[in-house]
Amino acid sequence: MVDLAELVVAASNGDRLAFDELVRQTYVDTYTLALRLTSNEEDARDVVQETYLRAWKAIPRFRGDAQFTTWLYRITANCASTHLDRRRRHRHEPLGPMHEAIEMRPEAQPEQMAESSAELALIGRALEELPEKIRSVVVLKDVYGLSHEAIAEELSISVAAAKVRLHRGRKRLQEAINEDPRSAHAI
Repeated sequence: MVDLAELVVAASNGDRLAFDELVRQTYVDTYTLALRLTSNEEDARDVVQETYLRAWKAIPRFRGDAQFTTWLYRITANCASTHLDRRRRHRHEPLGPMHEAIEMRPEAQPEQMAESSAELALIGRALEELPEKIRSVVVLKDVYGLSHEAIAEELSISVAAAKVRLHRGRKRLQEAINEDPRSAHAI
């Protein structure tokens, strides 16, 4: 497996095969982020396609100030936001019912709370219930580990707004999980 940094340099110089290898090495993480941000497999595939198209066009301007994967996460988040805005203007989808959930502590990250794949699925469903603007911040911070500053820059909001949305998102997740009567830990 070739180092990502070498592939980025080659792709920046127009090497399509190097870019194809970048796609192969980053596809799973990119798709996973897109799915978490859109909560829909078809939308996630559309977002991933748009992400790699934008990345191919922009890679000659990639300066390396951040890791390539962080840069790609930012493109993915932007594409997901644009896609969801466009979809929201054209149709309305009702939110599905909450399923079983587990209790979360506000200071805990969702991925760390999952002790099994079933619990991870429950958290995923709770994330789907969050408004897109709040869900984006929670996923970028708690799942992908971006800083408040990087999230603010990516979503074109202030650092304070990113922190507030993260706090509100974590609080809403905890409330949704605790209120679900099927949750083993509901109060």
